[in-house]
Amino acid sequence: MNKPAVLFDESHCEQCACGEGLDFALTFAFQPIVDVTNESVYAYEALVRGLGGEGAHSVLSKVNGKNRYSFDQICRVKAVKLAARLGMKTRLSINFMPNAVYNPEYCIRTTLAAAKTYKFDTRKIIFELIETEDLSSLDHLVGIINTYQEMGFHTALDDFGAGYSRYNILMASPPNLLKLDMALVRDVHKEPNKQAVVAGIITMMDQLGGRIVAEGVETKEEYFWLRSQGITLFQGYLFAKPGFECLPEPYFPC
Repeated sequence: MNKPAVLFDESHCEQCACGEGLDFALTFAFQPIVDVTNESVYAYEALVRGLGGEGAHSVLSKVNGKNRYSFDQICRVKAVKLAARLGMKTRLSINFMPNAVYNPEYCIRTTLAAAKTYKFDTRKIIFELIETEDLSSLDHLVGIINTYQEMGFHTALDDFGAGYSRYNILMASPPNLLKLDMALVRDVHKEPNKQAVVAGIITMMDQLGGRIVAEGVETKEEYFWLRSQGITLFQGYLFAKPGFECLPEPYFPC
């Protein structure tokens, strides 16, 4: 049964804007998503980090029901600010928490204001729905995706193939990008069952008009098999590790 949608309360926008309820600092590392058709960076994903380089788990473990809204909004603003400071010219992929979005048209305002302040083109922003988030109702989520797409943002569905099924989202409001979970990618070149699943996802996204990102790619063998299936967007250690407050240049396998 779907959970009730989160109701909108405009007072939360003011709380998010001033960082109320967030008693820890954060920053970002950036990992490229590459387009191998022209050996370019398609986007950089902003990955949350502690100020000392602590990993995402260390930061996310501090997020709870009281500070989730501030955390989500502050992440958006800081990601845009740092991307602009680093001179990012590509797309910027920002993870978002749907349960932290009361009303997409209101909760996007801090992101738009940050983009204007730091002169970052909003058309280059991708909002990436994280798989591990305990979702609110499907209607609420679809409303967020539809609103973001209508405003010109790209949307992405992260870690597809891990956890619970997201096929209901694909049927209701297909995202621009679908990111294969690394569990599907790992050793895909030698596991026929995984190959069958990935092939089915490729066919599905072709018909839905979206693109696939194979993330977590670590070996040339994984890459070459996925590339042979027509996938052109990749992310993983084979290409570049996340760069702490910097934009790493990717490696392209021959």
